[in-house]
Amino acid sequence: MNKNDKVFVAGHLGLVGSAIVRNLHARGFKNIITRSHKQLDLTNQYLVERFFSEESIDYVILAAAKVGGIFANNTYPAEFIYQNIMIEANVIHASYLNNVKKLLFLGSTCIYPKEVKQPMQESALLSNYLESTNEPYAIAKIAGIKICESYNRQYGTDFRSVMPTNLYGVNDNFHSENSHVIPALIKKFHDAKINNLNEVIIWGTGEAMREFLYVDDMADACLFILGLDSRLYQENNNQMLSHINIGSGKEITIKNLAEIIKKVVNFKGNLNFDTNMPDGSMRKLVDSSRLKKLGWKYTTDLESGLTKTYDWYLTSLKN
Repeated sequence: MNKNDKVFVAGHLGLVGSAIVRNLHARGFKNIITRSHKQLDLTNQYLVERFFSEESIDYVILAAAKVGGIFANNTYPAEFIYQNIMIEANVIHASYLNNVKKLLFLGSTCIYPKEVKQPMQESALLSNYLESTNEPYAIAKIAGIKICESYNRQYGTDFRSVMPTNLYGVNDNFHSENSHVIPALIKKFHDAKINNLNEVIIWGTGEAMREFLYVDDMADACLFILGLDSRLYQENNNQMLSHINIGSGKEITIKNLAEIIKKVVNFKGNLNFDTNMPDGSMRKLVDSSRLKKLGWKYTTDLESGLTKTYDWYLTSLKN
């Protein structure tokens, strides 16, 4: 990749997209192209194709998506499957029509079956039933992988897909109902601290295990994969890989995670686990051995990443 190449980051305002923009700037890229949803509706095929024909884009990083928690997925399944498939199809097809050199599509580990062997290997895709609560979103993400795969097979394009583990970090969503576990716990501990509460109540037993990756490490992995020689992004039969997992390879119980966040936030009260509430899946770990063999490894340990995230959250409260 040349520092003067035009790189379009779709979804630049989100958690991952904003981290990728930061990483590109740090690497010295000068022509980073971004558009907000108000500026460009990626579900509109005509507008997307006009945008691509006008901009002469060299590389595309497709981080744009309609996302949400369990409540949103259950309430708006049609919106989740329609909008995500339209975004993917329009951007990937326009990239093909306009001879984009490489495209990187960002998926989610929800593509893997509900009952899947741990750690989750890339080969587990489409091997069993999906988790019902986010099936429309998962199917849309699987469609994105298969669109890239199909264009590579038929047209010889270089479109790649990555599946990240649970991400957290700067620019995360701290909404009280729709946030994921780390921002939710940070907000809960912070609110308890400033309100002088004696305890924080956490759903479940605390024994469920999760893997986390700091979002700036995710951005670094994305650009590492995008920059790989095409011969390295191939199966043994010289076909392009379907997708690559991105993770830390480290698991932690929700209880131990809560203890670290308690320390980072400097909350002095107690933890109380509500065992009447569900744990969710007891283990979710991706197998990142393929990426490790290619030469990439994460650099931000969990406590350091949580400290950076909490510092950003405190700053965001002042703005």
